[in-house]
Amino acid sequence: MSNFSDELNSTQDSSDFNSEVNWVDAGEEEDSVPSTEAIPLEVGGSAIVMVETAFLASAASIIWLINFYFPPGPLLRLLFPLPIALIYLRRGLRASLMGTLIVGLLLSILMGPTRSILYVMPYGVMGVQLGAFWKRGVGWGLSILVGGIIGTFGFFFRFWILSIFLGEDLWIYLTSQIAQILQLAFVQLGFLAQPSLWLIQLIALIGIIFNSLVYVFVVHLVSMLILNRLGNPIPSPPRWIQAIFSTD
Repeated sequence: MSNFSDELNSTQDSSDFNSEVNWVDAGEEEDSVPSTEAIPLEVGGSAIVMVETAFLASAASIIWLINFYFPPGPLLRLLFPLPIALIYLRRGLRASLMGTLIVGLLLSILMGPTRSILYVMPYGVMGVQLGAFWKRGVGWGLSILVGGIIGTFGFFFRFWILSIFLGEDLWIYLTSQIAQILQLAFVQLGFLAQPSLWLIQLIALIGIIFNSLVYVFVVHLVSMLILNRLGNPIPSPPRWIQAIFSTD
């Protein structure tokens, strides 16, 4: 009888010891396993940013490629800066800069570095600028003015790059064409004077700036119609534009 009680006590002691050991091991395992409640959110969020940036950058590259090989006119040119601007509106500055870099790399592989540079400047930079201004609610006037400056600088940058690769000064070619047009205009108006060089260059500069401002203005109109439907609206246009398009 005493032997049976001793065995029973020893069994209880061993079970208590095992339970204590298991409890300690369980506590150590719980302490050793890091908390992963916030990790999937961060990883998932960064993955979404990467996927959206890559997708919109690819869309910008495809638009550029289609316009280069199968140009449908000025229609696709209005969409050049929109993917980068949409990246900024949705994911911020860093993602938009990464998107511009991705577009440059893709176009460098597919078309060569020269044509990729012609996209990055001015359209990539303009997309970042428009996205930043729209994100902060800047009015159309200042946004169009700064975008026009970027477009004008991009025009001269494009002329400089192409002049280097072609071995000719394209600015001289442009001014000569404008000079011929002015001479015909002077003849039709009955003027015997010849247009001076400074007048020709001034008219060329005014035409380039005006063309850039009109381009950025039309980009704003297209963005108002497209981005509002995508859930990333841009700032409200002036009242006269709202009256024309009957926008709220």
